[in-house]
Amino acid sequence: MTEDPIETPASSPAPIAVPARTVITTVDDFHDAVEAIAAGHGPIAVDAERASGFRYSQRAYLIQLYRRGSGTFLIDPPAIEEFAPLQSVIGDIEWVLHAASQDLPCLREVGLEPSTVFDTELAARLLGIPRVGLGTVVEELLGIHLAKEHSAADWSTRPLPASWLEYAALDVELLIDLRDSMAVLLKEQGKLEIAAQEFAAVVAKEDKPPLAEPWRRLTGVSALRADRHLAAARELWLARDELARATDTAPGRLVPDASLMVAARALPTSRRELASLKQFSGRASRSEIDRWWAAIERALTTDDIPVQRRGTDTLPPPRSWGDRNPEADARLKTARTALAELSADRAIPLENLLTPDFLRRVAWNPPSPLTLESLSEALAELGARPWQIELTAQPILQAFVEPHQSADPAEKADS
Repeated sequence: MTEDPIETPASSPAPIAVPARTVITTVDDFHDAVEAIAAGHGPIAVDAERASGFRYSQRAYLIQLYRRGSGTFLIDPPAIEEFAPLQSVIGDIEWVLHAASQDLPCLREVGLEPSTVFDTELAARLLGIPRVGLGTVVEELLGIHLAKEHSAADWSTRPLPASWLEYAALDVELLIDLRDSMAVLLKEQGKLEIAAQEFAAVVAKEDKPPLAEPWRRLTGVSALRADRHLAAARELWLARDELARATDTAPGRLVPDASLMVAARALPTSRRELASLKQFSGRASRSEIDRWWAAIERALTTDDIPVQRRGTDTLPPPRSWGDRNPEADARLKTARTALAELSADRAIPLENLLTPDFLRRVAWNPPSPLTLESLSEALAELGARPWQIELTAQPILQAFVEPHQSADPAEKADS
């Protein structure tokens, strides 16, 4: 692995003093902020606040920025329609985010796209820090207590309370100091190249395509067996999604999944019967009763019946492997043990050392012939990073061979 792909600081200056928190809501103020950011130096800390659980959309309702020599900027995205001037200034410098994969989609939605990132949550995982929430990591590495009481707030609220703005600003004002502290630790542990590959993978990761049948994500839908009940679950989900989208309201705030499943299982034959279901609750369960009954009617009369099981490439649960594929079960268990030892030795969580699904897939269907090269290629095709393959391919190969060796002692003795 190459040395020092991530710049480590000679020193970590403290955040500059900032004025009272105000939100940028005009184009003129936005352009002034862009000029100030351009005059700063070093990486830029970036965060975004959404209104998950309150709104249908996952758009950003506040974007926070901090750069040394520039200051802190809180921007109201709905009020600023064109972010190209900001992108032109920060697109080629390192962004520092905590849990970047959560914020990048909504930032990309407004035209903000990084070329490189430093993800402090991911860095904390690679450093073996047990709890990786921002407040915990800041307290452990910087000795500063960071209150997180507004993390689940409705950030679409206007105007935003002053205490929320203070919380939002602190989320970025400590990130660069945290990044510098982590870069030193990553270097000490010999993990700078590992971190660089992981950060690059975060930037390169494409957004998941929309599901063909998103209604199947309904909690409990897999337990439905009768076709009409499945149709009811689908129609109710589609009706709720239409209303949620139109009102920009989180679907679960209208009618919870559990309530939709109650109606789908009961499959009422009249509007009155639907309304009488006490467990069919939610703030829109009665005010929109005609909508839900129309969905049930469609389910009762449609010829488009959903199939109960869809063909997927999902593997069976590992607990069933002993009966369904004993050899794969032995490979998986032996490899898990080997990687758990490697995880402890390297102080890298097992799920970061190698994505668990990758291990399950090569254990269930290993390449043939099974060699270090073919196994490495199989892991690369699944999406494993070079550093992961370098560390795990040999132990996995040995683990896959061991069950066969122990199963045939005579052959093992001959070898």
